[in-house]
Amino acid sequence: MTLKSILYHTLGSALLLGVCLPVLCSCEEEDTYAELRKTEGAQISNFLNYGTRVVDKETGDVTLDVPAPIKVISESEFYANDTVTNVAENEYVLLGGSGVYMQIVREGTGERLQDGESATVICRHIEFNIAGDSIQSTNAQSATTEIYYDRMTVQKNYGTITASFTSGLMSSLYGVSVPSGWILPLQFIKLGRQNSPDAEVAKVRLIVPSTEGQSEAMNSVYPCFYEIIYTKGR
Repeated sequence: MTLKSILYHTLGSALLLGVCLPVLCSCEEEDTYAELRKTEGAQISNFLNYGTRVVDKETGDVTLDVPAPIKVISESEFYANDTVTNVAENEYVLLGGSGVYMQIVREGTGERLQDGESATVICRHIEFNIAGDSIQSTNAQSATTEIYYDRMTVQKNYGTITASFTSGLMSSLYGVSVPSGWILPLQFIKLGRQNSPDAEVAKVRLIVPSTEGQSEAMNSVYPCFYEIIYTKGR
């Protein structure tokens, strides 16, 4: 049994309630920040090549499936393709100096956030600790109650988007600051609600380095993979 399956089997029920798993760091305490970042880069490269697949040992259900290898495209290719990533070809765009890799699974329904506009956005997510090779937190399960959904206020002013959590799992674990990696997709997705069976709200997949991640990832220097569904709140 792998480390991933042991952790997920032991704490699977806790994950449904949004409990955070301990961070597993492959780096020793005496490593310098530069060494930690180098290790993180190697972890991301390995993830790009091999992806991951997490199976619930109790039910046999696939909780997370990230196929590999991941095809990385440049920002110029991304814009040339009208800000579309080809999911069939497993494309992710590397976003500039952020180091964030993004795949837009669904652009969403509704409209993109306009300059001068503010909105409430509700998110459901799976957070996978790439260094620890395990799901660290999730509120994406069907059994999860709405109080664990991530609610944030979002504003766009002069082309810059800012956001802060007001409630939900992420704020309870890491505080009100929204990871920069979560904000980046808001430039490219549409914010709407599933008002009809055919409406598809926005869904993205992200590989987020520690520099663009939540507070614990920044402090301990580890990358995370996220699958996030964005819905416009009321």
